[in-house]
Amino acid sequence: MSVYEYKAVNPRGQEVSLNQYAGKVLIIANTASQCGLTPQYGELQQLHDQYSQQGLEILGFPCNQFGGQEPGTSEEAESFCQLNYGVSFPIFGKVDVNGEGTHPLFQYLKAEQPGPNEDGDIAWNFTKFLVDREGKVIHRFEPRETPESMKEAIESLLD
Repeated sequence: MSVYEYKAVNPRGQEVSLNQYAGKVLIIANTASQCGLTPQYGELQQLHDQYSQQGLEILGFPCNQFGGQEPGTSEEAESFCQLNYGVSFPIFGKVDVNGEGTHPLFQYLKAEQPGPNEDGDIAWNFTKFLVDREGKVIHRFEPRETPESMKEAIESLLD
C-alpha cells in the first residue's frame, strides 16, 4: 500500500487520484481556516516555495471536526488559503479525519503513523504526515510542531 492508491475530491467535487504525485515527497495535512494554528498555512507555503523545485508537494485537507473551525464550503476554504496566505499548493475538499466518516486516506495515514494517541486519532487541526517518494508514510508531526521543524526530515527525503 501507498498513498498513491487513494483518491480525493477537489473543492469543485472532482475526483483526483493521488497517483499524480508519485515520485514526490508529500506533506499531507488536515487544516482549518479559523484555528489558532491557521498561520501554519503560511509556513507550509514557505516550505512549498523552498522545496517544490526539488520535488516537495503539500496537500491540504480542510476539516471541520475540531471546534467547528472550518465551517464554510470546500471552495471557501480554498479561497481563504489563497487570499490570506498566498497558498499555491493543492487544497482538497473537506474531509473527516476521525470517526465513522474518516476519509480512507486518513485511515491509512493514521494506521501507518498512529502518533501519541492510543487509538491513532488525530488530536487537532494541522497534523502533518510526511510521505516519501514511494508513497510510504515516514513521520507524523503533531499540530503544535511547526512546519519549520520539519525541514531536516524533508531534506533527508529530497536528497
